[in-house]
Amino acid sequence: MGKKKDKSIDNNDAVCVRGPSVCSCGGQALMEGILMIGPKGECQVVRDPEGKLVIKEKAGEPLSKKNKFFKLPLVRGVVSLIDSLRRGMGALFDSAEVAMTEAEKEAEEENKSKFDRWLENKMGDKAMGFFMGISVVLAVFLSIGLFMVLPLLVSNLVLPKTVPDIVKNLVEGLVRLLIFFGYMAGIAAMKDIRRVYMYHGAEHKTITCFEKGYELTVENVRPCTRFHPRCGTAFLFVVVAISILVTSIVPRFTDAQISNVVLKFLANLGVRLLLLPFIMGISYEFNRFCSKHENVVTKILRAPGLFMQRFTTREPDDSMIEVAIVALGKALAFEGIEVDYSRYLTEDDEPSEEVDEPDADGGSAGNDPAADVVNAAADAVNNAVTGQ
Repeated sequence: MGKKKDKSIDNNDAVCVRGPSVCSCGGQALMEGILMIGPKGECQVVRDPEGKLVIKEKAGEPLSKKNKFFKLPLVRGVVSLIDSLRRGMGALFDSAEVAMTEAEKEAEEENKSKFDRWLENKMGDKAMGFFMGISVVLAVFLSIGLFMVLPLLVSNLVLPKTVPDIVKNLVEGLVRLLIFFGYMAGIAAMKDIRRVYMYHGAEHKTITCFEKGYELTVENVRPCTRFHPRCGTAFLFVVVAISILVTSIVPRFTDAQISNVVLKFLANLGVRLLLLPFIMGISYEFNRFCSKHENVVTKILRAPGLFMQRFTTREPDDSMIEVAIVALGKALAFEGIEVDYSRYLTEDDEPSEEVDEPDADGGSAGNDPAADVVNAAADAVNNAVTGQ
């Protein structure tokens, strides 16, 4: 394809080397790095304290493509979220280890408790997977406490019993929305998280540059927008918004049905937890629809999610953009899409490491307990659906 000038970018030297397209890869910012995940493989690139790029690649399909059941509307959203959480947490732990200086590693080793040392001696390489699992569980409980338990509790305490359920539910939703905004703003204000958000901006800019058809260079990526409609931040906002709409029409248990105050509260909370997968599924389909259609209506629907990215992204420096280009280029290579990122590699960079190659049955051959559980569940569902 012939190269042509593009007038929509601030860089006058930018050229289109391919037609505009939707990038098949999604990303996640890490500690001093980026994880890019595509439909056929993923690549994690982290810059160590000496400035070298530590690159890890893995071939394999997302969990949502493992069987027909996981591809169904509503179901695929929940499955994709679980799969992204599993992959993202593993990459985040790994990047934190790579990004640590020798002094920080020595200090961490010295400060380990007796329990930590005992666990490492007993579990070996699987200890990291255990700690990752504990972190995921704690994060889930914290999220339920902040965004489910607290709003429901506040709406029960501040409103009299005579208030209609729909009013109580709307107040509950408003409290949930305020907590969400406060949480995002509080995280964004943390000094240590600033560089992660800069890498988040680099990830968005690089994907946008590719989708516009520009050659992936720092000069072309730099002026691209750091806001992207398919961002996880936008997804979270949609989850909160749709949860308000769904729960607003759900009646609450009354004193006549359940007289005990605690049991009534737990019953109402249980209903909301049961609705959560349904809400996540709707949110995923909403984002999927908006990302595939470009018109006035979808722009309006995407606007709140894009606004939230002002909290979760920052303008990156050139070294971060280089990391994003290498990560995206290697992830796209699994699909046979060639991207020239060689100019951003040096002889000192650690060669790509192939990790956790899928085994013959499509499962993980690594030492990730979370992956083993998820893959086992996938196999069970697949067998149930196909009748094997």
